[in-house]
Amino acid sequence: MGGTVSSHIMPAKSLSGGGRPLFPPGPAGMLLYAVDAVLTPGSPVSDIGQLTELASDAVAVGGGHVLDTSHVTFPNGAVTLVLILAESHLAIHTWPEDNLIAIDLFSCGAIDGPRVAAELARLLRLDDVHMQRIERGAAARR
Repeated sequence: MGGTVSSHIMPAKSLSGGGRPLFPPGPAGMLLYAVDAVLTPGSPVSDIGQLTELASDAVAVGGGHVLDTSHVTFPNGAVTLVLILAESHLAIHTWPEDNLIAIDLFSCGAIDGPRVAAELARLLRLDDVHMQRIERGAAARR
């Protein structure tokens, strides 16, 4: 895999890591914040533009930086939205037929995951929110 990655958060680094991590974990290490919640009738998740804007706002509140976005809207109205972050990524998956939403924030940099999750819960008007914090990488194997 050739090329470079660069953002205002990280200087350009080669994508050929030579066995070393390309982006060593920050002080918090590599973390996955997994959020499961219930959509409410007022949850603005069917409008992909609004969902992207609100998710981007929540990332900014947590100190993160959105580099790019991608999404898919399925025939039943379900949405998968991915925000590529300088700090890693945020993925949002909805199941409207069950009023469910799953949010995964993977961080290998300085971002306040609990704050992003709380802001998403507020902005998306979610109910019955449950968050798990899971260590990933070398710290998780110790």
